Amino acid sequence: MSLSAPTTATNTVTLHARSVRKTFVSGRIESTVLHDLTLDVQAGALTLISGPSGCGKSTLLAILSGLQSADSGQVHALGHDLSGLSARALESFRLQHTGFVFQGFNLFPALTALEQVELPLSYMGLAKDVVRKRAVDSLEEVGLGPRMRLLPSELSGGEKQRVAIARALAKEPELLFADEPTSALDAANGQIVIDILHRIARTHGTTVLCVSHDPRLVHHADRVLAMEDGRILSDHVPPSPLATATEPR
Repeated sequence: MSLSAPTTATNTVTLHARSVRKTFVSGRIESTVLHDLTLDVQAGALTLISGPSGCGKSTLLAILSGLQSADSGQVHALGHDLSGLSARALESFRLQHTGFVFQGFNLFPALTALEQVELPLSYMGLAKDVVRKRAVDSLEEVGLGPRMRLLPSELSGGEKQRVAIARALAKEPELLFADEPTSALDAANGQIVIDILHRIARTHGTTVLCVSHDPRLVHHADRVLAMEDGRILSDHVPPSPLATATEPR
């Protein structure tokens, strides 16, 4: 199916997917989780892929980010045909151009928040002073400047997720992918994470693509793609929380 993107913060399309299909086989059972999806994703906006568990949204995110390959169709990211890249080139592309935030934080127990953020930067060939400055700046941007020397065991769940966001942000990625970033958090911390992701999209011009079944994200996204059974059912711009709050009853 083909869907035209609603107007967002910029008209620059950074992700193109055309007729993407994905099927998993278990024994004699074949299950198609993505049915020939076609979509464009624009920069400078938070795009949310919503839907129930098992609808294919995480698989779509993995394919758009190059973590998985599609069975058929094409994905172009920042002008690169991901299916045409070798494994090494794809790994380099993800390192240089993408950031990832996951539900489980994926932090190393023995590293401080600052060291967590510095680690991927050290693989990018950056000078040590650049690595340190980027890490410190990113942690300060997510509100963790005073806590950057703490270990994960000394941080709350919301703070751990903010470290994970800072780690992705420090790479200065054009593409930022978030998979269920608020599902392990309470309402207050979930709200903080949502606000940070939205601010990153707007202030850095980053393409932020998030998958979640958390209804709290809907009114904070610039665009919502609703999925069910491997298909996109709707594509719309949600009303802002302010507009919703001021509507007459």
